[in-house]
Amino acid sequence: MGDFPSHVVSMPARPRFGRARATAFAVFAFALCLTLSGATSSPALRSPALLIAGMREIPSPPTGTPWRPAPVAASGLSMVASADGQQFVLHTAAGPRTFLPGVDLGNTTPGHVPADVSISAAQYRAWFAAMSWLGIRVVRIYDIHPPAFYQQLAAYNQANPDRPLYVMQGVSLVGDAYIKKGNLFDPQVTDAFRQELKDAAQAVSGKLARTSLPGRVGGEWSADITPWLAGWLIGSELDPAAAMASDRKNANAKAVTGRYFHSTSDASPTERWLANRMNDLAGYEAATKLSQPIAFVNWATTDPLRHPEEPLRQEDQLQLDANHVLPTADWPAGTFASYHAYPYYPDFLRYEPKLQAQGDPYLAYLKALRDHHSTMPTIITEFGVPSSIGSAHNGPLDRDQGNHTEVEATRMTAGLLRDMRSAGLAGGFLFEWADEWFRYTWNTVSHQVANRRQLWHDPLTNEQGFGLLAMDASGDTDSAKLMDADGGWPARRVDAHVDESYLHLTVKLGDSRPGSLLLGFDPLPSLTGAPMAGSADRRPDAIFALNLVGHTGQAYVREQLDPLQLDGDIPDSARAQAPDGWRPYELLVNRAQTVPTTGAKMPIEMQNAGLLQYGVWDPDNSNADSRALWHLDGDTLTVRVPWAMMAFADPSSHAVGVPKSGKLTTQRSPGVTVTASASGTDQVIGNVTWDDWNQPRATERIKQGADAFRDAALAVTSD
Repeated sequence: MGDFPSHVVSMPARPRFGRARATAFAVFAFALCLTLSGATSSPALRSPALLIAGMREIPSPPTGTPWRPAPVAASGLSMVASADGQQFVLHTAAGPRTFLPGVDLGNTTPGHVPADVSISAAQYRAWFAAMSWLGIRVVRIYDIHPPAFYQQLAAYNQANPDRPLYVMQGVSLVGDAYIKKGNLFDPQVTDAFRQELKDAAQAVSGKLARTSLPGRVGGEWSADITPWLAGWLIGSELDPAAAMASDRKNANAKAVTGRYFHSTSDASPTERWLANRMNDLAGYEAATKLSQPIAFVNWATTDPLRHPEEPLRQEDQLQLDANHVLPTADWPAGTFASYHAYPYYPDFLRYEPKLQAQGDPYLAYLKALRDHHSTMPTIITEFGVPSSIGSAHNGPLDRDQGNHTEVEATRMTAGLLRDMRSAGLAGGFLFEWADEWFRYTWNTVSHQVANRRQLWHDPLTNEQGFGLLAMDASGDTDSAKLMDADGGWPARRVDAHVDESYLHLTVKLGDSRPGSLLLGFDPLPSLTGAPMAGSADRRPDAIFALNLVGHTGQAYVREQLDPLQLDGDIPDSARAQAPDGWRPYELLVNRAQTVPTTGAKMPIEMQNAGLLQYGVWDPDNSNADSRALWHLDGDTLTVRVPWAMMAFADPSSHAVGVPKSGKLTTQRSPGVTVTASASGTDQVIGNVTWDDWNQPRATERIKQGADAFRDAALAVTSD
């Protein structure tokens, strides 16, 4: 590999304040400044939502009519919300509200996994204010959150009685024992879930105390949020194979004739099990003289419709039908049909003629779900498209699972929310509020070190980009000089810094700027091979090939490090062309498949994720492209390189992914040597090193285009 130059930049570890502590201090300082300035007379000006970057650019919400709860009584129970035919009715002081714009809230922050308790009270406080500012009326959570969630929600709603934030409380299955056992009726599975339902009922009433266990949050819940409890969503997206195995084992399960819920005669064993659990929860709530709509989680994979054009058998193998689980007269709040439904998957959205014939197959699908549930409301409790560089699936009407700018993604989701309202659905909950770094997706998961995924952010993994709230990496942001050489060519000065998402370079180009430039990145000195065309340098393992005139670019990775080797057999005919020894950085977005009804053979689909977007990425710039990776301003070239494009499987531990026989192995990188090549001249710029990290840092920012979602949320409620 040759000797490293003497100009080496090292990124040392720096003191890191805890996110909760830092945010709490910011809240206090913000309030103090407003008090001293006399600005606290305006509720909008003193909103903690303004602590979030980007919120000040979004106009304050209109006063509108009050959303203060006005409960009604039936069968001796009090109801804040209830089902009335296909309408979901939220009872408010201004009358019934029949469409709910909502958002899904996860339970992690960067550096954490769901089992951790990481969201601070100050964050909840600012987030709730921001949600309301954006016209969101309901926050859906998947599990019992820490006590701070309930405390801060109650405090926010008490301080804003006419613009409260309602809650859809979720209760997920406990662990994955039902998958391993293939049996929902197993006593371990059932008993654990019943206890979690009971605990959740106590948590929302402020009457729960329990200890922490692995995967379970503990504490003392003292805040009563039932005045704003709009409903319940129980269960999880069920695995079709496991649920079918459970049905076979429990074919003789008795019909459910509970006091509050019953199963119909055509209910499957799984539906009977769900009816029993909904009856359990209703019993816990009725004991407190309350009734709320209760539904079970469902998704497109297990919807009750049949999709004969679906190429993947598991995507149309099991049908779960909310029409088979019904409330009795003793449960006046009723039930509703809930679906996680996205505009890009499953593939029946692309191939089903009756959906295609209506122009927008996703909207046609939502209408079909609504029509199927003719006696109850239908709410889409997860929908959205991610803002990310990487994609994982192609969808109709360009609503792909990724490869969208922030503005594109929020514009699309705003349009989808409006469509749901016009289609007669009862609500739409955007997935999700905040980007979560721990998330993975099928076409990059095998490229990463699984137990450290939460410690860095991968813009190639679309699942990490669904939020309205960006969690921007902000690690070691101080730039250090990598090279300073008057008369150097093609570069005369280079500064570098790293964070949890990118390696950043600022390059001052030499005199007589070249028309094209190769930036090389060498994370593994032991690995060499054929040089990239246009260079004689055998060291780089990854290349950014930039056309400085045409503003186009392509990322390449050395063939030995190509992560697509981890994704099964991908024929060369499906790959984009590259010089010998190199591969363009691509992602697999769909395998070859056959449409069952026609026999049509659909080819493998790839995304050229290494097609380097040109532009600015500063979110304060209205023309920013959040996918952009390079920009040229005069003789100054700015570049940011995603860690994955340099073959890192985990930059926090310097782990470079090296495929071996289709499996991921890793080698430790000593750092990244940066080189530049132009017009036959190869230049070594320097070596970028950094310390391992176990505590990432991130800053919160509302994404560009969030105002479009806000406008849609206000429009669908006519507020």
